[in-house]
Amino acid sequence: MRIVLVGPPGAGKGTQAAYLAKNLSIPHISTGDLFRANISQGTDLGKQARAYMDAGQLVPDEVTIGMAKDRMAQPDAGNGFLLDGFPRNVGQAEALDAMLREEGVTLDAVLDLEVPEDEVVKRIAGRRICRNDSSHVFHVTYNPPKTEGVCDECGGELYQRDDDSEETVRTRLEVYHTQTEPIIDYYRTQGLVVTISALGKVTEVTERAMEALKKSEG
Repeated sequence: MRIVLVGPPGAGKGTQAAYLAKNLSIPHISTGDLFRANISQGTDLGKQARAYMDAGQLVPDEVTIGMAKDRMAQPDAGNGFLLDGFPRNVGQAEALDAMLREEGVTLDAVLDLEVPEDEVVKRIAGRRICRNDSSHVFHVTYNPPKTEGVCDECGGELYQRDDDSEETVRTRLEVYHTQTEPIIDYYRTQGLVVTISALGKVTEVTERAMEALKKSEG
């Protein structure tokens, strides 16, 4: 299957993408991984991306599109892929359609993870990270530490990252509504959008997604 995963920040896209890709035996292709791989390998596209990032500028669409095209051309993506974070806007969606047409294939589904805005704010703004080890993550509501402000694992101080503040989250949501959400309508006109609720346990959301994808296939 060839799938695009969309949803607001805090919808759990990365987590769901990993589970779904494993269940469907297709590679999970995330924008973040594309950038890291190209930059670390020193590819031409990676060098271009780094130059923009070092200058504090957004990486242009054509660079991101080029990275995605190279990745989708690799052998493990021959039978499908799950795209996470790409396309990010309608221009990228149109470019993706053109790429796939060249290969004589099409997308099978666009999986839209739906989460109420207040829940997104609650999920992200409630996160607390350990200063000693950023892999130790807690949540004031869903996974609180035994002692407030103290990491259960190592006793380190827990803090809220600047980009997890409510104000920043609402700004990120505004960007999502303005730039990325329009691709849902773009793909809806092609009959590709499958919308599911991303509320509940991770396993429940994965089961919901698998069921919806099977229906869209059949």
